[in-house]
Amino acid sequence: MSAARPVLPEGDWIRSISIKQPWATCILTGAKTIENRSGKRRPGWKPGWVLLHAGQRIDRPALRIPLVARTIHGRQMPTGAVIGVARVIDCHQDAEGSPPCTEWAEPGVWHLVLADVQALALPVPADGQLGPWKPSPDLVAQVFQQLPAFQP
Repeated sequence: MSAARPVLPEGDWIRSISIKQPWATCILTGAKTIENRSGKRRPGWKPGWVLLHAGQRIDRPALRIPLVARTIHGRQMPTGAVIGVARVIDCHQDAEGSPPCTEWAEPGVWHLVLADVQALALPVPADGQLGPWKPSPDLVAQVFQQLPAFQP
């Protein structure tokens, strides 16, 4: 007898975030626990689940940063696809003059704190966009077919 697959909630319970490579892969490894977002105003992120979408572009200069190079060594970097899920647990800026919250934190920007990161075995092709975006029900279904034990 197989275990019952959990029923995912309907409605506006999950968002998506597009992140350039190699940063998206750094998040999937569990090493990068924050995502840096610029802007004077607090970004429109609330605590909750997000699909991690690897954008079409690769931040080529980032590939030469030793911390990034060590973290992504030997890993694939798919683009234009959802590659995992994570939970946003906080959004903050480090106080001016204080040490960064993590070695991945950029000064003067907003930090989305991510937890419970789960990588997908197979990337799910998807168009992304800037800012938080709402995934289609079909995209959500395709992603969570690969995470049968997921509990929102």
